[in-house]
Amino acid sequence: MHIIAQAAVIFGLCLISEGIAALLPVAFPASVIALLLLGLLLFSGLLKPKHIETFSTFLVANMAFFFLPSCVEVMEHAPAILRQLVPFLLVVAITTPVVYFVTGVTVQLMIRGRKGGHRHD
Repeated sequence: MHIIAQAAVIFGLCLISEGIAALLPVAFPASVIALLLLGLLLFSGLLKPKHIETFSTFLVANMAFFFLPSCVEVMEHAPAILRQLVPFLLVVAITTPVVYFVTGVTVQLMIRGRKGGHRHD
């Protein structure tokens, strides 16, 4: 699939998720909805990884550029963060290992599930 079509698929999912988030009666991040939709499409087989592979590789290769706006925002709010530095560092120190642990366990479960789902006769 051409890279423009791949971008259209990914951005289309983002647009659809924005619409879904606007319709929900509770606040829910559109980015999370987009990830859930993408996962659903990939797991159901309606969308194949090869359909978005080139554009996804481009996005991952240039990921640093996507963090610039959030870094600038943190720098703008540095005085407020510094006033609450101890609680901020405490939250970071607690949540970072938890995220690593949950991610590692999830990956291990997926690897075991994939190995168990394929027969090697």
